[in-house]
Amino acid sequence: MSETKIGRKVRELRESLELTNEELAERSGADVELIKEIEAGAVAPSLAPLIRITRALGVRLGTLLDDDENLGPALVRASSYTDNTHFRALQTRSDAGGLTFNALAEGKASRHMEPFFITLEPADVQQHQLSAHEGEEWLFALEGPLEIEYGKEVYVLQPGDSIYYDSIVPHQVRSHNGASAKFVACVYTPA
Repeated sequence: MSETKIGRKVRELRESLELTNEELAERSGADVELIKEIEAGAVAPSLAPLIRITRALGVRLGTLLDDDENLGPALVRASSYTDNTHFRALQTRSDAGGLTFNALAEGKASRHMEPFFITLEPADVQQHQLSAHEGEEWLFALEGPLEIEYGKEVYVLQPGDSIYYDSIVPHQVRSHNGASAKFVACVYTPA
């Protein structure tokens, strides 16, 4: 899914609630210019502001990724990882690297978790700007080392390692020593 599709869904949801960009910014705590850029498809937003925006709109994060609702199980074949949704840090100064998210439950109605297969490409210069949002996250490293700064601690995951943490604590997921990584993540945000 492209940034344009995400932006279109944000705009449609905002307009269905008869909210202005300014009102959505106030409700979500996001910058009004960021919301306009997301709606225009001009930026590839990171996860934390999208969670705040979807919460302000009264929908799940997965609503932005879903094409249709399915009452049965969500089956995702490995061969379907061709339509990627790209999220990057919102400020280029705080870019922790390029993230390619593959939604693993797209189309599953009424889900409470957001599972993803994620490819992480390192940034040219990594900044350590942490983000926080409601919920919990679980990460499982598949390839390459993965670095998680969580509060005042830094954890390095090797393939087969996992970490589970509260997302309200400031954190950042990034490449370790400039290496690419692949991992599975499951994000939970309370309703």
